Amino acid sequence: MEIFLQIFEALSRLLFVFALGWFMITNLQYFHYRFDRFIFHHTKPMWLIAYIVLPITLFYLAGNFYWIIFYFIFLPTLLLWHKKLDKKLVVTARVKRFFALLMGFAVVLELFYFIGDHDGGKGVLIPLIFALAASHLLENSLRGYYKNKAKNRLLKRDDLIVIALTASYGKTSIKHFLYELLRKDFNVYATPGNVNTDLGIAADINNSLPQDAKIYIVEAGARQKSDILDIVLLTNPHYAILGKVGAQHIEYFKTIENIQSTKREILVSPRMISAVVHESAGVKPNESVQILHDSQITNVHADLNGTEWDLTLENGTIHFKTAVLGSFNALNISLAFLMASALGVDQEKLLRTIETLQNFNHRLQPIRTLHKLIIDDSYNGNLEGMFAAFELAKTYNGRKVVVTPGLVESDEASNIALAHKINEIFDLCLITGTLNADLLAAHIDHPKRKRVFDKRGLETILAKETRTGDLILFANDAPSFV
Repeated sequence: MEIFLQIFEALSRLLFVFALGWFMITNLQYFHYRFDRFIFHHTKPMWLIAYIVLPITLFYLAGNFYWIIFYFIFLPTLLLWHKKLDKKLVVTARVKRFFALLMGFAVVLELFYFIGDHDGGKGVLIPLIFALAASHLLENSLRGYYKNKAKNRLLKRDDLIVIALTASYGKTSIKHFLYELLRKDFNVYATPGNVNTDLGIAADINNSLPQDAKIYIVEAGARQKSDILDIVLLTNPHYAILGKVGAQHIEYFKTIENIQSTKREILVSPRMISAVVHESAGVKPNESVQILHDSQITNVHADLNGTEWDLTLENGTIHFKTAVLGSFNALNISLAFLMASALGVDQEKLLRTIETLQNFNHRLQPIRTLHKLIIDDSYNGNLEGMFAAFELAKTYNGRKVVVTPGLVESDEASNIALAHKINEIFDLCLITGTLNADLLAAHIDHPKRKRVFDKRGLETILAKETRTGDLILFANDAPSFV
């Protein structure tokens, strides 16, 4: 009987370790495997208490009674937590390696305890600590290997032009617009989706970059200093776009100056031929750097039919017209236009292409139903862009509803300003997520706001609260972690 009890406890500890590891790696993946962000900048710190601190504490305090708590409380609760996530764990090669290390350490320790007739009580923390440390060392080694492999592959491609782009806002939209402006004249390939880290770009080069591509557009993101420099050292771009720089991710960079200096890292490539840079980056013009000033973009008119504006250059003023929604896209398209022009594409051809451009998925994407107009701007998470979306909604002749979690990775003042703008324009605001819910509720007029505690019920709430003829704007998204 005692041996069966030992086996039960050992298997239960292994399952407990696996459950803790599942929670940790799911969170780490969301925070791009940055352990400091996971611990010190978690948007839901109560999760750390509920799914790590409390279970481990009870494990050491409750003794043999803990397995009742584990099987009947902790495990069902964790499964329910996982079920409610809208961004579940993606089981990548890195995740598989982590679990192999975790369970390997856990099994070895259990065998050691069993053979040596030792208490297995410490067999929970040790495998977690060892697996996290070993995973960190292993991934750093693999990172260097994959990056060197990608760099060497690019060095062999003498015929490939690399264009790197970055900005605080609109990186993916600029990439989308530039791709559309170039693809009729060149065999062009761009990093997919939101891939914008050095490791993600290295994987893209190693696994997906076509052999016959002539232009490679690389989106570069940053959460700390040298992030963009790492991408530049990897890809050595020939051309660069540096878009608008603002306070996005200010909690990591602390100051605008730090953000500017990090974004300017995109210009240090030894192969740099030409760059188009927005004035907010604080770069001085020279023979290879063209500065785009806000004052050059004038007469901007944006409504639900599209956007028009004028761009003043040294040789005259050019009028633009596009089906793309959002006044801020006048800047994004102008940056892409100037880069395509630098690569020799005929400007008249570019203007015709710009007329046919459409909004990228989830970025002011209009969805017209039989009875309502939906504007999907769920990938827009900066104050300026959200204000532009609000002004766009303002032009709608009818009742207006906004669904938003507010601004993530931003400050309190910006969210208060957002709330005041909602009061000015919208008839109803559905507040999603928990991060800014109390702050927004305190500054949005009571009759105009409702809180959505569970996103799975959002469709039902929308059906109940909206009417025929309404405009519904999804402004930013609130993943489960927010």
